[in-house]
Amino acid sequence: MEEKKVVLITGGARGIGRKVAEVYAKNGYDVVINYVSDKTDVEGIKKEIEKRGVKCTLVKADVSKAEEVEKMVEQAIQEFGKIDVLVNNAGITRDCLLMRMSEEDFDKVIEINLKGTYLVTKQVIKYMMKKRQGSIINLASVVGVVGNAGQCNYSASKAGIIGFTKSVAKELAARNIRANAVAPGFIETDMTNVLKDEIKENINEQIPLKRMGTAKEVAELIYFLGSEKSSYITGQVINVDGGMVM
Repeated sequence: MEEKKVVLITGGARGIGRKVAEVYAKNGYDVVINYVSDKTDVEGIKKEIEKRGVKCTLVKADVSKAEEVEKMVEQAIQEFGKIDVLVNNAGITRDCLLMRMSEEDFDKVIEINLKGTYLVTKQVIKYMMKKRQGSIINLASVVGVVGNAGQCNYSASKAGIIGFTKSVAKELAARNIRANAVAPGFIETDMTNVLKDEIKENINEQIPLKRMGTAKEVAELIYFLGSEKSSYITGQVINVDGGMVM
């Protein structure tokens, strides 16, 4: 029987990350889900994932802390012996106009979104390089491409992820390790569900496809980029935004 592949997903307990875990599990991958909040029903998520006949390991870790990241990756390796796909999904927002933005809010977004991507990738590639194979998918955003008022910290972190991804792709291509970034636009999540209908309508008017995307639509692309179906794609940034940024 063919050995199952293993995916590690940071911030995998909710939103896009959770849907990514479900899609990989559906396709036969064993799953490592990183989470940070005690309030998350991680055991419920684990049960749902394992209904698909795969293993699921839960690891609590703050991706901005090097020691916690190292322990997380070690736990994944002890459990499965390898990591075939890394999805750097963990991220936060602290939106505010620049004039009012605190240094703390700027630093925190950079630490989680950008530094976290660096720390996790650095730990995981040690094992991918030994196997001479692997795929890394980093969650960027369309605002990392075009910017957005009130999100200079978030936009900077996501633009940084794009540059980081391209550099990693060039560094690791000789070891058969690919790195790509996915840049979602407006996606239906818990955060957008609470918006007033009028605001949702205004948002949809900005999108050529006239609707927000779904977490599943983003997750399916992330699965494609982790699979052998995308074996000749690396160093790319792919927007999932209904045509909002062209």
